[in-house]
Amino acid sequence: MIEGLIKRLGEEAGIALPDVRVTGDDPVLPSVFRVDTAAAASVGAVTAAVAAYWGRREGAPAARPDVSVDVRHAAAAFQSERHFRIDGKRAVLWAPLSGDYRTSDGWIKLHCNFDHHRDAALRALGLDAGAGKDDVAAACASRTGTDVEEAVTLEGGCAAAMRTRREWLAHPQGRAVAELPLVGLSSLPAPATPARGTASGAADAPRPLSGVRVLDLTRVIAGPVAARILAAHGAEVLRVGAAHLPEVPGLVVETAFGKRSCHVDLRTEPGVLRDLVRRADVVIQAYRPGALRDRGFGVDDLAALRPGIVSVDVSAYGSRGPWGSRRGFDSLVQMVSGIAHENGDGSRPVPLPAQALDHATGFLAAFGAIAGLLRRTDDGGSWHVEVALARTAAWLDGLGRAAGDAPEPRVDDLLATMGSAFGTLTYVRPPGLIEGAEPYWASAPPPQGGHPAGWATAIGRG
Repeated sequence: MIEGLIKRLGEEAGIALPDVRVTGDDPVLPSVFRVDTAAAASVGAVTAAVAAYWGRREGAPAARPDVSVDVRHAAAAFQSERHFRIDGKRAVLWAPLSGDYRTSDGWIKLHCNFDHHRDAALRALGLDAGAGKDDVAAACASRTGTDVEEAVTLEGGCAAAMRTRREWLAHPQGRAVAELPLVGLSSLPAPATPARGTASGAADAPRPLSGVRVLDLTRVIAGPVAARILAAHGAEVLRVGAAHLPEVPGLVVETAFGKRSCHVDLRTEPGVLRDLVRRADVVIQAYRPGALRDRGFGVDDLAALRPGIVSVDVSAYGSRGPWGSRRGFDSLVQMVSGIAHENGDGSRPVPLPAQALDHATGFLAAFGAIAGLLRRTDDGGSWHVEVALARTAAWLDGLGRAAGDAPEPRVDDLLATMGSAFGTLTYVRPPGLIEGAEPYWASAPPPQGGHPAGWATAIGRG
């Protein structure tokens, strides 16, 4: 099944992928949904795409290397933030007011990890800034789930009422999501195109993605995971943040292996980002649909700045439908799509044993980025990749059901340690193997904004 899923992803993207050897069996994680299958298929797809890209480069191995994915390792990677430690301590990932609350007709999840989202939820509920969890619970209990959901959303916050699978499939946004491809890949018009032929990068590049430049304009999990796995295969990844933007500190560190980090304030320094784009190969962004376009960095703008760019858009609900511009997170999509309802007994929400929609979407975004580079090599032009957490949820739903009673997997042999400016880090090694080019992170997570806003190497232009 996993091999077939990987092959189908390649066919839908219009690229030829090498065979992937799958080791281990599922279920690995305790869930009625086939999270392990999704993990192995998404990890296997990006690993195969990297191997295909490597095979097209000058100096690539003459024989096709063995490509493999281990189901347990892929599943552990889906839980990477849970296994992450700084000097032996877990990172704090959830703010005090984030969580599930009973409503008059069911449940609502409030996502309050960013202060402005917390403040929006409190305003929507008519509460003071210093309100606590009990106050929030009381305010939610007197209202319906959809009432709280809409009120919080109108205030600029993030909330999701628990729906059944049937309710989501009948919802206008659920129907819009069902029409989306899992990994959308389309060509973009550009005034010029890079030459067709050998994949870009240094002729004697020692790693599959050496010389590929990736701008990471993302936060939280899905987008950062996409850029992180590309860094594990040798891409030069520059993470662009800004001092005024909120972050989840533990996630910023956990997803920053192998990356450099700079700050660029688009309100005052748009020219700095334009200069970075002109010398990039891939741009990954996960802002709300349309947000970067409004600042002059839409996909057509990127293609004009850098003919041959692969632009990857990561969103919660896709760019179509009534929720096309709505903010969202993995935990919220699990609520609205019926996953949190079905993963338990329906009486209260039960999340998946991993932020599986985030991680799967991240690996699929990375797959799309490499597919775009391969299509650029064959056909020239610039390419646009679109992935969405809600579409990934539909994919997971379509994989069938598992027993749901698997014990938590053993992971000690999948962990490694690395010194950093933050202390000693314990982390899950990158999953997926290519013979002769095992993925690894060559550098520890840097402090935010710790590097200049520029590329470190002179290669990477395709």
